[in-house]
Amino acid sequence: MVNTTVAKPIVEVRGLVNRFGKQTVHDNLDLDIMPREVLGVVGGSGTGKSVLLRSIVGLRRPNAGSVKVFGQDLQTLSEEERSLQERRFGVLFQSGALFSSLTVAENIALPLIEHIGLSRRDANHLARMKVMLTGLPPEAADKYPSMLSGGMVKRAALARALALDPDILFLDEPTAGLDPIGAAAFDQLIRTLCDALGLSVFLVTHDLDTLYAICDRVAVLSQKRVLVADTLERVAQTDDTWVQDYFHGPRGRAAAYQHPAAGE
Repeated sequence: MVNTTVAKPIVEVRGLVNRFGKQTVHDNLDLDIMPREVLGVVGGSGTGKSVLLRSIVGLRRPNAGSVKVFGQDLQTLSEEERSLQERRFGVLFQSGALFSSLTVAENIALPLIEHIGLSRRDANHLARMKVMLTGLPPEAADKYPSMLSGGMVKRAALARALALDPDILFLDEPTAGLDPIGAAAFDQLIRTLCDALGLSVFLVTHDLDTLYAICDRVAVLSQKRVLVADTLERVAQTDDTWVQDYFHGPRGRAAAYQHPAAGE
């Protein structure tokens, strides 16, 4: 676990405002992502967890506020500078978002060809390495997404997110739709990759087991901002109705029982 009292944030969100018409989703939201940490982001429906992710990676321009990544505001960079910064991100969307007309290897090779100009042969070789890195069998590289199980699609999408050797992984509900065994295996894969590759992870989730199993800190979105961002133990003690219901309801108690070390 990273020592967040000493390390400098690699992502700094300050005064973020996001509106959709008359609806304000975020209002003066602040959040930091620290080096080599797994940060879990939770909140009730409509609190803008995925909107926050999209704002940080530059897929949505906020109405106000700033997002600095590695000390630079993406919105103020030139197109070339921004492209270089964005290569340091790996993004896994909830649905996987793989191109259905391409094989797994072709999906992974695409950013290698488009962003760093590798030949198809070299990109294909690296793509197959990423397939193995995420625990997929080698033959999965030549399959189309429709031929894969839900868990394999998640791993293929993760392999594509890792294609450019990013410094930060952004994961949107990565275990959604997986059975408990598959979800636990995926959680362990994320933790292993984070430790082995020195990654930082921004993880939007509703899965309590994921929070207890792999997250160093948890940020709770509520009242249009970050209500609290701290260790899971401290967050669970927050005097807030949603937090108490979420962490101390039947599912929360079950997750805490399954992962007692997380509360120590």
